[in-house]
Amino acid sequence: MNWLPRPAEGRAWVAPSVLSADFTRLESDLDNMTSAGADFLHLDVMDGHFVPNITFGPFICSALRKLSNLPLDAHLMISRPDKYLEQFAKSGIDGLTIHVEADAEISPTLARIGELGMKRGISLKPDTPLKDILPYLDQVDLILVMSVQPGFGGQKFNPVAVQKIAELVRRRADEGFEFLINVDGGINGVSGPQCREVGADILVSGSWLFGAKNRSERVSVLRG
Repeated sequence: MNWLPRPAEGRAWVAPSVLSADFTRLESDLDNMTSAGADFLHLDVMDGHFVPNITFGPFICSALRKLSNLPLDAHLMISRPDKYLEQFAKSGIDGLTIHVEADAEISPTLARIGELGMKRGISLKPDTPLKDILPYLDQVDLILVMSVQPGFGGQKFNPVAVQKIAELVRRRADEGFEFLINVDGGINGVSGPQCREVGADILVSGSWLFGAKNRSERVSVLRG
């Protein structure tokens, strides 16, 4: 399994969102992003039901595994993640993140993700209170804080994410948890450092990274 420990204090891992890549030349685009210093690859899986958009599933994840040696973290924006865990495990995914708002039993689903050899992640929408994921803090390896409504790229960053990150950092320290804190949505040269400075460990960015002429420079801005 590919995975990374918590970054040094004041730093963050950088996770380009593959959905913003050029799929007509995907391998070279991912190679270029890796050369620019990317640490993770973030895969947005949408089912057209949990969110009003459809992207890709385990088949494409399996293809992406063959194109990159970076850790692959799949964000399942789907209503019934529990029905597809084995397929994603077989695709070579390293981490699997489900939504607390999904129509699945959360604790058994997280446990099964771990049994299948993947890191266990949980995510919440911007308007979902942090208290909804608190029962699961001892059951996860990753928490994904959404700073936009899931389903579409290019949305404006919601600063409520900063407050949630800071509270998760506090609880992690006070209660001895080891989970990584990830943030996704509207991450750029302003919002990314804001999240990093309050303790985010992983910054997901799509068009701001893939659309850059100098990707290395932008990766460095996010990493700190």
